[in-house]
Amino acid sequence: MSLVDYRSQELLCTFIGLVVGAALMTAMSLRQPSPVLFSLVVVIGCGLLGYFLRGWWLGEQVKKRARRILTQFPTVAEVLALTVGAGESTTGAIERISRICHGEIGEEFTQALNDIHAGSSLIAALSNLADRVQIGAMTRFVDAIAVASERGTPLGQVLRDQAQDVRDASKRELMEIAGKREISMLVPIVFGVLPLTIVFAIFPGLALLEMSY
Repeated sequence: MSLVDYRSQELLCTFIGLVVGAALMTAMSLRQPSPVLFSLVVVIGCGLLGYFLRGWWLGEQVKKRARRILTQFPTVAEVLALTVGAGESTTGAIERISRICHGEIGEEFTQALNDIHAGSSLIAALSNLADRVQIGAMTRFVDAIAVASERGTPLGQVLRDQAQDVRDASKRELMEIAGKREISMLVPIVFGVLPLTIVFAIFPGLALLEMSY
């Protein structure tokens, strides 16, 4: 969507929040009259909540899209390295990627290929791709291709090295996610299972003490 469409959705979410807040305060006033200032604060708060919820949802969509791209990018980088190493040009390798890849990363490489066909240079098209995606691994990948093109370094070896770097970065991210999941799994154990275990261990002893007295 365009920026105007997104701003329109923000205004719509704000209006829905105001309507919900007004309906809530009307229903509460029918039971018990509320102060005008309190009602105004609740209505405005519901409107702001709708506004910020739209921004939060956009952030979640961006994160999910970035995760999907990072999942596919190591394989794409390896295919690019193999294709260029086999003697095909970088533009031809990008064209092959745009044909065989689906999803967000395939669409991005298709857009980069369209930019090249429209007259942009390879580095400019890839830089625009990295700016649109805004993922560190892809930015480093594009920077490595630009440096290799300027210095005349064999592009196949550079792409292979970058593909391995992307694969290692993907593994590190998976390890970080796994570590966060382990911590989140400890929360119900520490605050749920452990207190119940302590209660079941201590309660019989307390019951026996009361019976003895």
